[in-house]
Amino acid sequence: MNDRQILFHLYATQGLLIIISILLGFFLFPNFSSFFGLWTLDIREILIYGGGSALVVILLDLAMMRYVPKRYHDDGGINELVFKKRNIPHIFLLCLLIAFTEELLFRGIIQTHFGIVIASIVFAVLHVRYLYKWVLFLAVIILSFLLGYLYLITENLYVTFFAHFLIDLVFAIKIRLDYIHSLKG
Repeated sequence: MNDRQILFHLYATQGLLIIISILLGFFLFPNFSSFFGLWTLDIREILIYGGGSALVVILLDLAMMRYVPKRYHDDGGINELVFKKRNIPHIFLLCLLIAFTEELLFRGIIQTHFGIVIASIVFAVLHVRYLYKWVLFLAVIILSFLLGYLYLITENLYVTFFAHFLIDLVFAIKIRLDYIHSLKG
C-alpha cells in the first residue's frame, strides 16, 4: 500500500468505529444525557490518572524497546508507515482521532455495557497485527486492561481518552523523529 492508501484506510477505520459507536450507543443507552455523563471534565483527575498512567506506560514501552529484541515488539512497520511522513500537527490530529474513537467504542460503549474483560479482549483482537507477536499482544492486553481499570475507578472517559492520546502521541512523534534522523544519518 502506498502512503495515500494507508491514510485512507486509517481514516476509514476510524470512521467505521465512530459509526459502530453511534449505532450501539443509540440502542444501548436510554438517552443522550446518560451517554454524555460518561465524560466529566475534571482536569485534576484527567492529569493525575490519565497523564500519570500514560507516563508509566510510555516509560515501560521505552524500556521494552531498549531491552527486548526488536523481533518481539516489531509490528511489521505499520505504525512507521502511518506516522513517519506526517507533520506534527497531523500526528496530533490522528492521535486525537484514534484515541477518541477507540475509547468511545471500547470503554464508553463496550465496557460500560459488557464489562472490562469483553472490552479488553475485543480491543486486543482488533489490533490484529499484534496477535502474532506475543510481546505486543501481551502489551496491548495489559494496556487495554489498564485503560479499562482507569475507567472503572474514575468513571470518566476523558481520563482514558487522555491516557490513550498521550501514549499514541509520544510514540508517533518518536517514529517521526527517528525517521527524520535516519534521513540525515
